[in-house]
Amino acid sequence: MEPSSRIAVIIPAAGASLRFQGAVDDTLRPKKSKIETVLAGRPVFLRSVELFIKRPSVVQIILAVNPDLIDEFCFKHGDKLRFHGVDIVAGGRAGRWETVLQAIKSVQSDCSHIAVHDAARPLTCARLIDELFEVSRRFAAVVPGLPINATVKRVADDEADGSGDSDPLDAILGPVPEGESVIRHVVETVNREDLVEVQTPQIFEANLLRRAYAQVADGKVNADSITDDAGLVELLGESVHVVEGRTANFKITGRQDLQLAEAVAVSVEQKKVDSLGAKHLFASDDD
Repeated sequence: MEPSSRIAVIIPAAGASLRFQGAVDDTLRPKKSKIETVLAGRPVFLRSVELFIKRPSVVQIILAVNPDLIDEFCFKHGDKLRFHGVDIVAGGRAGRWETVLQAIKSVQSDCSHIAVHDAARPLTCARLIDELFEVSRRFAAVVPGLPINATVKRVADDEADGSGDSDPLDAILGPVPEGESVIRHVVETVNREDLVEVQTPQIFEANLLRRAYAQVADGKVNADSITDDAGLVELLGESVHVVEGRTANFKITGRQDLQLAEAVAVSVEQKKVDSLGAKHLFASDDD
């Protein structure tokens, strides 16, 4: 990224964490939002913020939180975030797209680029961010993506085949109980050769992202169809370029993801401690 570039980082953190909360069986225990859950000593959202606070090209970090809980959130975390220069703004209620749209309104007018990073991806490595920022010097929209190695199949409900046949046991046993697996049939195996699983941070020229989200604000795009920021840029007919992502840059969705993230974070922290210990051990007395 050129020294003159000024990057605003938006971290949407207003989601209800329904899938994460659904995994909590203890109804007597107060439910904590996914982003506030402690991961190896620090909240998930703070680890995501820390990925960007010491980068010279990052001049603004915006954390967009649940508008109904913003006062409570600021009371608990505001002092620490303000110390790091983080702006806390109210996100949206309708979905992630509304949260990003609200945050864009708070981006400084002199920022040349806007990066959007999921609050629930706290393990993004510095090298990946370096690569994304570097490639964004040449391209207006850049995202990380991992090749899909698993076999991918397109499926459909049994009723979708037009046969109209139903399992006679359904009449006896009734519909599938809530929480149990729904059985569907395979339509085709998808060629995965050119498929990637997209991650964040995604970085865009600021005016390009503003134009992309203006489509939603103007009612030109169905908000329900939005799955990531780059998709809105694609709808403008603009190109999006992909940098290879990282396996560890996964999104925490459920409790199992949190357990895996804890193991990874602890391992990373231990390597840092070991590295510092080695430096002190082999340093000369004059150092």
